[in-house]
Amino acid sequence: MSLVTLIIIQSPEPASLDKPEKDRPLSTKPTSFYNISTPEVPRGVAQGVSAKSNPSLSGHHGVSYNWTNAMLSWQRTSYHFQPQKNWMNGPLYHMGWYHLFYQYNPDSAVWGNITWGHAVSRDLIHWLYLPFAMVPDRWYDANGVWTGSATILPDGKIVMLYTGDTVDAVQVQNLAYPANLSDPLLLDWVKYPDNPVLIPPIGIAIDEYRDPTTAWLGPDGKWRVTIGSKVNRTGISLVYTTTNFTTFDLLDNYLHEVPDTGMWECVDFYPVAINGSMGLDTSVNGPGIKHLLKASLDDSKVDVYALGIYFANNDTWAPDNPAADVGLGLKYDYGRYYASKTFYDPVKERRVLWGWINETDTEYDDLAKGWASLQTIPRTVLFDNKTGTNILQWPVEEVESLRLNSTDFEGVVVKPGSVVELNIGTATQLDIFADFEIESLGLEETNEANGGCRGGVVDRSSLGPFGLLVIADETLSELTPIYFRPTNTSDGLQTYFCADERRSSRANDVFNQVYGSQVPVLEDEKFSMRVLVDHSIVESFAQGGRTVITSRVYPTEAIYGAARLFLFNNATGVNVKATLKIWQLNSAFIHPFPLDQIDTVKPLQTF
Repeated sequence: MSLVTLIIIQSPEPASLDKPEKDRPLSTKPTSFYNISTPEVPRGVAQGVSAKSNPSLSGHHGVSYNWTNAMLSWQRTSYHFQPQKNWMNGPLYHMGWYHLFYQYNPDSAVWGNITWGHAVSRDLIHWLYLPFAMVPDRWYDANGVWTGSATILPDGKIVMLYTGDTVDAVQVQNLAYPANLSDPLLLDWVKYPDNPVLIPPIGIAIDEYRDPTTAWLGPDGKWRVTIGSKVNRTGISLVYTTTNFTTFDLLDNYLHEVPDTGMWECVDFYPVAINGSMGLDTSVNGPGIKHLLKASLDDSKVDVYALGIYFANNDTWAPDNPAADVGLGLKYDYGRYYASKTFYDPVKERRVLWGWINETDTEYDDLAKGWASLQTIPRTVLFDNKTGTNILQWPVEEVESLRLNSTDFEGVVVKPGSVVELNIGTATQLDIFADFEIESLGLEETNEANGGCRGGVVDRSSLGPFGLLVIADETLSELTPIYFRPTNTSDGLQTYFCADERRSSRANDVFNQVYGSQVPVLEDEKFSMRVLVDHSIVESFAQGGRTVITSRVYPTEAIYGAARLFLFNNATGVNVKATLKIWQLNSAFIHPFPLDQIDTVKPLQTF
């Protein structure tokens, strides 16, 4: 697939879509990237979507670290979902199975030829690959079957709205639905014959109109769908109403807009209960409910959100705190995390969040190992009624089924400037719970400069940093610190939760940095973290999930049996007492579904 120059067209008229012969499928040409010249812009941008590569790294033009097969093989995760090979939308639950639809390149380990992969699970942990759900075989999705969302109607029908990139590189919204609702695996999907059902409206560029949300039902009996876009530098969320998902009316107002945030993609919008431990269906509204609006910011490649109030009378939303509006305040995840999507699980009455983690090595390395990118462990989402300002994200309870033997450490004292090894054996697949308490030495300072996470683990203060060194080798030549950094400031005690990747690998062609953010630690709380380690991915949750960081690491020494786990305290004025419970985790069972054992009946769902 050749890369073309990106041309942003701000059309004074609606996009013109002259359909080729409607029933004639387009051939999908296999794409070879094994003899590629490095793009001058990140891969994907020329197609009008977010970046799918790191141009600063791709600039090595094939010169990379001397990776061995053993190093590359170690990087593949053991209990996170990823395809069997190559490059890795609308999740749903149906007849006892969780379904994951994901963007996939069947031809190469870099972005391109985007097809919908399909996998199913009974428990969100063990997955079975199914045949592709949809391929780019029509004029309205010839350049890719992109992000979409599923909506389950009251009568049980399933509708899937997805973005297609047309043969002329226009982003349009298309409708698909299962051919057979009585099939628990939803193997066959039908594209609506009169696609597309939505085209870019007046004033919206043809390559800035994508990613329809799950629909919600309004008080007038009409369904609402929102789609991300931008006007100049203002990120916006368009709202449409429909009764049948084939014809739509565009509302005059936006659901919301925020200046200077750029293109919004993968918008998500859903309710959260102010008090309660359960998730809510997307259409729920009323007293005791806030609505979360999330956008993936194309400019900065982060997933941002805000909590606020949805006004159903005019289909607008307003943030509780305008200073922390979408793109100005909170992030889902402060590390490598993007293009997330939630769905409502009706069986366990929970809101489940999926996120995509891309690679931070070079495309050449991805081609060498034969795969790239993966999904986070699914997370539940709840409103944090202690702070009232944020959500709590937490790994789904099913991950606990992978636990093997555990090791407990009680009251381990770590003195200033010291490191303590935790003897647990191999440390590549772990579920770690750690609580920390500060023991004063009378050396604490007040009114210290608050550098947050920027200075990394070497930036010492009287109270921190302290935490864990994961995926570390015995000599500490490679390590990834996950840590707290409390600081006494003129505004009181402020705590940051951070991950420092800068010494995670000796390879020089890996992008690594310091991630993190401030995290509320209430008066009656210890400093607490949970860390999931799975080879090259580390997911870290502070204070019950108030702040989350996902890290990608590519060690060359701290692999297989050489991977170790340590406590550290780099504070200058306090001892740290740590209590931990650590489980070794089994690998998940992820493999192709035995389709030869299936016998399905196929009545057609029609529209």
